[in-house]
Amino acid sequence: MSMPRRYAALVLLASCAPAQEAQAPMPAAPQLVTEHAAPALAPTQAGDVAPAAFAVAGAPADFAADKLDRADFNRIAAEMALPYFWVRDANENKVLEANEFATYRGPTYAGFEVAGGAFTSVFADSYARMVEWHDHGGCVGTGPDATRRKKVCADLAQGRQTLVQSDFSKTELERKLAGHMLVVADLIEKLYGAQMGLAKLAAPSDSPSQMMLFRNQSAKCAFPKSTGVKGCDVGATATSGLYPPGATDKKDFCKSIAESKDESVKSPFTVVSAGPSGALNGTPYTFVYGDTMKVVSAELKAAEKDLGEAEPALRSYLAAAAQSFLDNKWEPADEAWAKMGVDNSSYYLRVGPDEVYAEPCSVKALFHLSFARINSGSKEWQAKLSPMKAEMESEIAALAGAPYTARDVSFKLPDFIDVVINAGDSRPPFGATIGQSLPNFGPVANEGRGRTVAMTNFYQDPDSLAASKKTAESLLCASVMPMYTQAPEPKLMSTVLHEAAHNLGPAHQYKVFGKDDRAVFGGPLASTLEEFKAQSAALFYTDWLVGKGTLDQRTADQAHVQDLLWNFGHISRGMYDEAKHPRNYSQLSAMQLGLLMKAGAVTWMPKDKAANGTDVGCFAVKAGAYPAATRDLLKTAAGFKARGDKAGAEALVKAFVDAPDAANKAARKAITERVGRVQTGSFVYGVKVD
Repeated sequence: MSMPRRYAALVLLASCAPAQEAQAPMPAAPQLVTEHAAPALAPTQAGDVAPAAFAVAGAPADFAADKLDRADFNRIAAEMALPYFWVRDANENKVLEANEFATYRGPTYAGFEVAGGAFTSVFADSYARMVEWHDHGGCVGTGPDATRRKKVCADLAQGRQTLVQSDFSKTELERKLAGHMLVVADLIEKLYGAQMGLAKLAAPSDSPSQMMLFRNQSAKCAFPKSTGVKGCDVGATATSGLYPPGATDKKDFCKSIAESKDESVKSPFTVVSAGPSGALNGTPYTFVYGDTMKVVSAELKAAEKDLGEAEPALRSYLAAAAQSFLDNKWEPADEAWAKMGVDNSSYYLRVGPDEVYAEPCSVKALFHLSFARINSGSKEWQAKLSPMKAEMESEIAALAGAPYTARDVSFKLPDFIDVVINAGDSRPPFGATIGQSLPNFGPVANEGRGRTVAMTNFYQDPDSLAASKKTAESLLCASVMPMYTQAPEPKLMSTVLHEAAHNLGPAHQYKVFGKDDRAVFGGPLASTLEEFKAQSAALFYTDWLVGKGTLDQRTADQAHVQDLLWNFGHISRGMYDEAKHPRNYSQLSAMQLGLLMKAGAVTWMPKDKAANGTDVGCFAVKAGAYPAATRDLLKTAAGFKARGDKAGAEALVKAFVDAPDAANKAARKAITERVGRVQTGSFVYGVKVD
C-alpha cells in the first residue's frame, strides 16, 4: 500500500510555545487528543511525505463508520481537536465512507486516515475514540477543571465547522505553489499569534481548549453567547503583543497613539513599547518578528522560483513581498500587487500586514494571508461599473457635502476570487470576509490605485444555505419571503458595490482640517465610519443602478433583504468585544437598522408571526421606501467623514448602539436570540496537493 501525502497537514499554532522539531507521527500509535492528552504540535512543512518504508494497515474488514450521524461526527471531531470532516452523506446511507471524508488544516496532524480509497487503521482507531467520547459524556468531561471546560465547550458548540476544499494536485506547478502557500500560511499564523499576545502560551492540556485556541486564535472564548463570560478561556490569559502590557486598559491610551507626533509610534508597522521614563517607542516589525519574517521571505522567493516562466505578475509580487518581509517597506509590494488582476493572473495572493480592526487601538496592521483562484465572473460587473466610476464619485460627493469635493478616481473594480486558504487575521473564529479593499496605507491606497476583491465561494455549501434560510424565516415576516433568495448574485453585487465604495467619497486618506480620519475620530470610530459609509453606499448604489436601468427592481429588492440579514448576523454578535473594543460591523449594522426603521423602510412588527409560523415578532420591508432611505443613509455616513463631524457620529452611535429606543431594543433582542439558535459557520481549509 502506498503511503499517502499528508492532506492539509498542520497549522502552526502561533499561540503555543515553540515546539521542538518533531518527526511525523507513527500511524501505529497516532497522537489523538483525548481527555487527558494534548496533541503533539509538530511543526513541519505542509506536504512533507512520510518515509517510503512506512506502511499503514487498512481498517479491520468488519469496520464501518456507522455509529455517529454526520452532525455528531463533525461536532465531536472539533471537540477532540481532530481535523476531520464528513463532507456529505452522498448516498444517504448514514454511514461515513472514505470518499465522503476530508481533513483540513487544524491543530493536529491528519493524512494517514485514507489510503487506496479506503479507511486505514489510523482512522478506525480515531473513530473508536470518537464513539467512546460520545458515549461517555462528550465535550464537558469531569474533574477539577470541569467548570472552565463547560464554558469552553459552550463556545465551541456555537460554531459549525465549514470546509473549503481545493484541489491543487493536477499539475506540478500547482502542487509546488500550493505547498509554498501552506508553509507561508503556517508562518503567518505564528506572526499573527505573536501580535495578539499568544506566543508565550503553553498548549492547553485538553482537546476542547486546544481546538478553541486554534479556532479563535485567542485564549478567550469568542462566540456571542460566550463573549465576556468570566473564566471562559483556555486556562491562560494574554494581552496584546503590540503595546506595553496593560496599556490598552488605560483611558485615552489609544487616542495618544493615533495623535502621536512620533511617526514610529503611530506607524501601522511597528510594535509600541515604553521606555524607562514611560515614553513610547515604535519598533519595526522586522526587528520584533525578524526571524520568522525571514523564513516567510525565503518561502516566497522559493515560490517565485518554482513558477518558472509562468505567472509573471504573481512572480513580481512574490519577489516584492519577499523583500518587504525583510525591510518592513510595504509600498513596493503594494505596487506589484496592484498590477495583478483577472486579466494577467490565475491566482490571487495577498500576504503581509493590512487590516487593523482586530487590535485594541485599530492602528496596527495585522498579518494575514489570503490565497485564492481568480474567478473570471468579475468581468461582467467590471464592464458594467467601470464607465460609471466618475458618476458614482460625483453622486457620493454631492451627498457628502462641503468641504469634500469630487475627485478623479481610478480604482479597480473588484475581482472575484475563490478562496483556497486564509490565515492569520483573514481567519476569524466565525464567518468570513466576503469583500476587501487593499491596501490601507501608502501611495497605492492614497492615490486610489488599490485592488478590491469579492470572495465568491463562501456560504454556498448546503449547511450554510440551510442555516441562512432558517434564520431568515425566524426573523422576516411572511410578506418579505418572496424577496428572499439563496442565489449568490444579489449579495455578490452588494459586496462589489461595498468594496468599490471604499475608493469613493471621503475615504481613509481624506483629510479635513489637515487631519486624517484616525486623527479626527480615533482609530475604532474611524474604522466603524468607513465601513458604515461603504455599506450605506452599497445600499444607495443598488437603488441608483435601478434608476440607471442597469439593474432590475427584483434583484435590488433581493439584495436589500440579503443585506438586512447581513445586518442581523452582525448585530447578534454584540456591539463590543470583551475588552469594550467596538465591533465595527455590528455597530454600523445597528445604525443602519435604526435609520431604516426610522425611515419606514423596515418595520418591527411585534405582534405578527414570522415566516416560520412560530416566532412572534418579525420584520416587514417596504421596498418602495428604500431609495429615499438609502440616500439619507449615505448622506449621513459620508457627511460625517466629509466634515470631520465626530460629535454627530458619536451621537448616532449613542442613539442606535448604546441607548436604542424601545422598538430597536426589542428588535435587537429578537435578532440576538434567533440568530443564536443556528450554529455559525467556522471556516476551515483543506488543500489537496497529491
